[in-house]
Amino acid sequence: MTSKSRTIHQGRNLKRFREMLGLKQEALTDKLGEDWSQKKISMLENKDVIHTDQLEALAKALNVPAEAIKNFDEEKAIYNVQNNYEGSYNSGPNSNYNHECTFKPLDKYVEAIEVIKKQAKKIE
Repeated sequence: MTSKSRTIHQGRNLKRFREMLGLKQEALTDKLGEDWSQKKISMLENKDVIHTDQLEALAKALNVPAEAIKNFDEEKAIYNVQNNYEGSYNSGPNSNYNHECTFKPLDKYVEAIEVIKKQAKKIE
């Protein structure tokens, strides 16, 4: 199946964004106002395509761009993460990042204690 023949399920995307933000359906309805209900949110999360006006209101309540809900493609996101962030920190596409510690934390702690002791002696 090619990505052109696959349709993006906007309702599923809405649910993903809501869950990533840690909101329950009821909490989202509180942000949207009186015309919204948990049942309405649930129904929208099952729709392939959400009406533009509703999508805009939902996106505003979630504080995300409407295009994010409309066009989010999980397969592309997973591919991006796998090809840009997995594996060794010192090899692959992000090899220009040095994630190794360049000092020994315990040494820094000991140095800090010595500085504090010197300061305490000065104060005395």
